[in-house]
Parts: sequence; C-alpha cells; structure tokens
Amino acid sequence: MAKEPPPPQTQFVRSDWAAVPDVHRFSHQAMATTFEVMVQYEDRSYAQQAAKAAFDELDRIETLLSRFLETSDVTQINHLPAERPLHIALDTLECLKIAAEVHSQTGGAFDVTVGLLVDCWRDKDKKPRTPSAEELQSARARTGMDLILLDEPTCAVALLAGPMRIDLGGIGKGYGVDRMAELLREWSIDRAMIHGGFSSVLALDAPRGMPGWPVTLSHPGDRSRTLARLQLAHVSVSGSGVEKGGHIIDPRTGRPIAGKLAAWSIAPDAARADALSTAFMVMTADEAKDYCREHATVRGLLILHEDTTTGQAEQIVPVGAWRPGELTDEAAVSAGR
Repeated sequence: MAKEPPPPQTQFVRSDWAAVPDVHRFSHQAMATTFEVMVQYEDRSYAQQAAKAAFDELDRIETLLSRFLETSDVTQINHLPAERPLHIALDTLECLKIAAEVHSQTGGAFDVTVGLLVDCWRDKDKKPRTPSAEELQSARARTGMDLILLDEPTCAVALLAGPMRIDLGGIGKGYGVDRMAELLREWSIDRAMIHGGFSSVLALDAPRGMPGWPVTLSHPGDRSRTLARLQLAHVSVSGSGVEKGGHIIDPRTGRPIAGKLAAWSIAPDAARADALSTAFMVMTADEAKDYCREHATVRGLLILHEDTTTGQAEQIVPVGAWRPGELTDEAAVSAGR
C-alpha cells in the first residue's frame, strides 16, 4: 500500500501551550503529519479517552480521502471512467461539496482537480520540469470542478472527463480537524484546540479566564519575525506556502504561481480555512481583499516576495478585518498601517 510522503516541515502556526493552565496534550500520526489535541479538563483520563476517539475519527476520514490509499474513495474516483457513477461515503461527498463551494467563491483559485497539472510541472523524481504545450492542454482538459457531478440523494459522484486526478490534500486535513472537533463536543469536551501539522488549527471554547488560545503567525523564513498574535476561540487558522523547489499551480492558468512566499487564512471552520489559505496563495492581493470584503468572517495575511528585478521590497499584506493589536508592528508597518 502506497504511503503519503511527508509534508514540508515549515510550521505556519505556533502556540504557547505553557500559557494555558491545566492543559492535557495528546498527539497522533495521520495524513503524513502529527495531529495534536490540547484539552483543558479536570480529568486527564477522560480527556485522553475523548482524544483517542477523535483520533480514531481522523483515521476513518483518512481512509476515505487519501489518494495514497488504494481503497479510498478518492483513489476510486481517480480511476473512474467518464460518466460512470460511483457511490461514495457521506464525508467524501461533504468534503467535495465544500471544495466546490470554495472553488466557486474564489473564481477557480482553489481546485481539488489540479493533480494532473501539478504532475506536468515535475518529473518522476518530483523535481521541477517544464511541460510541453500539448501536455498542458491535455491536463487542462481534465481539470476543473465543473467536470465533477455530485448527486446528494444517492451520495454518488460522476466525472464528465476521465481519468482525472483529485487531490483533497488542500482541504482534507482541515475537514478531519472539523470532524474531530465535533466528536470532542459529543464527549462534552468544549475547551480544546486541535492542530494538524501546525498548518491547520481549530479552537473550540477559550480556556478558562482567557480570551482565547494564544497563537502566533511567524515569517516562515525567519521564525524570530512574529507577524501576528491571535487569541483563538470558535475559529480556525491555516497556513500555506511554497516549499523550496516546489510549485503551487494556478488552476486558472495551468502554470505555477509567482510572487508569494506564504499565506494564512482565518475562517470559521478548518476545512474552509485550509482551502482559503491555498486560494490566497493563488489569488492576487486585490482578489483576496475583495473576497474578504464579501465574506466578513474571513481574513488573511499574505507575504509577497521581494522582487530584485523591479526593486520591490518584500510586503506583508493583511486582508479582511483584523482586530486592533493582532498584527505586530512589523506587519503593520509593512502593510502601511
């Protein structure tokens, strides 16, 4: 059985767990990274049982959404001939529905069908390459959320072109975190925070006597440069970036993006936060600002590359309605605030 390769080691979100009293911390390996549950609860044994149940739920979600597991729904979709329906699990359907929603809202900047385009831009050793025009045309003909038909009454999916390469890596981790949070609530665990690999974080109720779970966003190239300090409660934050030598593909053009180093999104749930951090890497700063104006519960932070050819300095660009004191002086100055 093929295994998912480990993700880049950049931690997009950090938290000072020591600042929260009476916290029990539990970890679990899944989706090629480390997930953690931080619980503020009197009974450690009970908290551990609840965390174990949440991790079991995460494992179940992975068996459905991972393209690296031969029996997963996603793998079966990727082997599906055109116009042949396939019955899938409700969780897979829900994840694809969220992906389609974000795809529509972002004008196609987030697209889980981009896998064939990604493959065009790397060789068999995963090193960057430049595809031919014919390769790009073929991949683009089998890319696009409009090629996926979802039938809710029968919980089925069909493709208008095939084979396609669906990859839920940009949303599946966040979806798993959301399901974990639901299960913790069922166990009456309310004061908790969950993260997957420090790139997908979801806070439930704030710790006792605190405004929220303390989280910082730091420059991925220099962890000493803190850009924002947050107090999270009932919200999720996600980060995306370009690993060294890697590519993020713009589904709208079929070509790698340029000009951004990293992006964070803050949204009500982890699945959408995951998808939006990827979308913000693809969208222009103005597009991201327009999105946040239309979606008041979402905000983001972008790092634009230094451009030596034009003399443009690195820029930190906040989008959406940031609260007073959340952005550090460096981020505020760079943003011109």
